[in-house]
Amino acid sequence: MHLPLIGSLTLRGRLTLYVTLLCVIPLLALNVLQTRGARRMVEEQIRASLLREAEGVKDLMEATLAEREASLRSWAEDVVVRSALRTGNTQPADALLALLQRRYLTLNGIVLFNDEGHAISASTPALRDAYAGMHDVRETAWFREAQQGRTTGEGVTAEDPVFGVRVLSLAVPVVDPATDTRLGVLLAAFDWAQVDGLVQPALARARQRSLDSFALALRRADGAVLFDTRGKDAGGDGELLAVEAVNGTAVKDVGDGWRFVALVDPDEAYAPVDGLRTVAMLMALGFGVLAVAGAWLLARGITRPVLALRAAVTRIVREGDLTRDIDVKAGDDEVGELAGAFGQLVKQLRESVRSMQSGTRVLSETVAELQRASEQQERNVARQATALQETQVTAQEIKQTSLLASEKAEDVLGRASRAEEVGREGEEDIRDSLGGFQSLLEQSKQMTERISQLNERTRQIGGITGTVKDLADQSNMLALNAAIEAARSGEHGKGFGVVAREIRNLADQSIQATERVRDILNDLGGSILSTAKMTEAGHARVEAGVEQVRSSGERLKELATIIQDNAAAVRQIAGAVSQQNAGIAQIFTAVTDLSSMMSDTQQSLAATTRAAKLLQEVSGQMQDVARAYRT
Repeated sequence: MHLPLIGSLTLRGRLTLYVTLLCVIPLLALNVLQTRGARRMVEEQIRASLLREAEGVKDLMEATLAEREASLRSWAEDVVVRSALRTGNTQPADALLALLQRRYLTLNGIVLFNDEGHAISASTPALRDAYAGMHDVRETAWFREAQQGRTTGEGVTAEDPVFGVRVLSLAVPVVDPATDTRLGVLLAAFDWAQVDGLVQPALARARQRSLDSFALALRRADGAVLFDTRGKDAGGDGELLAVEAVNGTAVKDVGDGWRFVALVDPDEAYAPVDGLRTVAMLMALGFGVLAVAGAWLLARGITRPVLALRAAVTRIVREGDLTRDIDVKAGDDEVGELAGAFGQLVKQLRESVRSMQSGTRVLSETVAELQRASEQQERNVARQATALQETQVTAQEIKQTSLLASEKAEDVLGRASRAEEVGREGEEDIRDSLGGFQSLLEQSKQMTERISQLNERTRQIGGITGTVKDLADQSNMLALNAAIEAARSGEHGKGFGVVAREIRNLADQSIQATERVRDILNDLGGSILSTAKMTEAGHARVEAGVEQVRSSGERLKELATIIQDNAAAVRQIAGAVSQQNAGIAQIFTAVTDLSSMMSDTQQSLAATTRAAKLLQEVSGQMQDVARAYRT
């Protein structure tokens, strides 16, 4: 990161600034951290002290009010007080209340009211008379709360019209234990000025610690100020440091929820820390002045030989004179070692310049020869590249022709393979046909034999039909004889006559059926004879067809053999063409690789030529640099 202001300083100024910052910044940081730590610690101590004071006043006030409420409740349970409310005899109650008034000096007065709000007894007659003229006692907050069995702190912020001062009206109900009914209310007026006495010890302790701004305030939960040591005209807390303690409900009393606030002016509380910080800042400022002076002296001792070296280097750069040695007076520290090393550097630079001057001459001559050889080689490679390009075009044409021949050979090979496959399939079909005809011939023989058997069976059926006709004729004769016998028998032979008629009818039907069967058999025999003749003729034709198929199969087998021989020859031709195509592809690949290598060679030669030119330029620059120094 570059800062314009720092970048414009000299080395001596920057060293002075850096050393000063390195000394002052840690001191200031340490001072700030110590001051913050001390302030934080003091703040914690002050807050803890304020909290202790607020807690102390809260506990004292809580104990006092709890004790007064407990006493008041015990007084409300006294027989004399209850008797005064029941019977109206107030003299014993007046004496008791006067005695209690003298015993508890923190109470401004004690008054007994009936449930209608009329004062019937008091610690002093004047106090009773003062309340006797009041008609709004039942409307007061303390009376309403007392009827509910509670105490309240309302009304303490203003002067009481009866007592003429600020009092805390502590009131409890008086209850008849026999009927558990409320008889009245007992009031004890706590002198609110007693709070000032409770906080005086805390104020005294604060003055001993030189905290004159220390104050204590008592506030209700709603924020109303009940007491403040700063007086009635005290403003808000403002910039004051405040710590509060809340009166909890662990001990039941009228002050539950009140806040006891301890306040102090933070400027006064932190005055010791602020004084310590001022002293620390003055010490840091003095140490910073000393650091600046020491840093300037240190920078001056470091930069003096550096300035001398700068002058010598400026002379060498401006005049290019390396003949003079560098003699800088410096100590034995790192700067002195730097001056000595720089003197050695100048001597080595002198020798290097001499070597460079002689080397640049040799380099110039070598670069010139290299450039001439590179140009000659580039011309030769260009001619070779042209011839190689023509060879690549010719190889490409041969490759295309070889590919075409390979494709044709593949086509012929495919056709031969298909012809061979068709031949095999035809031979197989002939064999299958021959087998089918042979099977058909056998089936024809079997059919002829079956027809002969069928004709024989037909003749046998004809014989059986004749036998059936003879049986039918005999049955007819028997039926006729049975009918004659039935007629002779008269009434007893009627049933037998019916059976005879039925048997004759069946015999007639059998004769008719036999005649129809004979006719059918005669027709069937004629058909069988004609079928047999046709089967014999078909058998002869099948035998002739089998001979023709067998002859066609022999000729087709010879054709398949010829096709297989042609397919083998075509495969050999296709293999030779494929090998030729592979060889031509290898030749083309080699020519392509050679062309690529030739292109790379041309690029390398071009790069070599450019490098030679660059070396020539560098050689010229080195000569210019070498001439700039005198050795």
